[in-house]
Amino acid sequence: MDGEQPVDVLEELLAVKGRHLLRTAVMLAGGQEDGEDLLQAALERVFGRWRTIRDDPEGYLRRTLYHLAADGWRRKQAWRARLGLLGQPGAQPDDTGAVDNRDQLLRLLRQLPPRQRTAIVLRYWEELTEAQVAQAMGCSPGTVKSVTSRGLRRLRELSGLADHDGTPQPTGRTS
Repeated sequence: MDGEQPVDVLEELLAVKGRHLLRTAVMLAGGQEDGEDLLQAALERVFGRWRTIRDDPEGYLRRTLYHLAADGWRRKQAWRARLGLLGQPGAQPDDTGAVDNRDQLLRLLRQLPPRQRTAIVLRYWEELTEAQVAQAMGCSPGTVKSVTSRGLRRLRELSGLADHDGTPQPTGRTS
């Protein structure tokens, strides 16, 4: 990679992993347009810091996605506090009743606190190890385990797949 130009390396990275990176950004940002903006901003940072990160542009890009997403969550929380609109936004109702699983997952993820959302996306969508997630989030692997566990429990609660004591509930289907 030493002799390659940053544009060439980034084009190759996007050709191979661009769709996956975009889906990750969409999940972190909570929507398609915000995800596209997030990925674009992260790519700009990678390009601007090329001299210091050229040995691991993908790792830097993934860390930058998380950090930019976390910055965006903080900004939104600050604005809500200033406007007196505290609290999580509710899921957007789907009048057609034809919501696919991906959209449902995005809505549920959007309701999680930022750290839980990030840990789950990095661990299960990105399929990173606990150590890799810990490095990206700047915490210990034990913290990743506990944050992920709480996030999964909350997702089950939000989706109606667990009762109050955390045990799974029947889905209502008969086989």
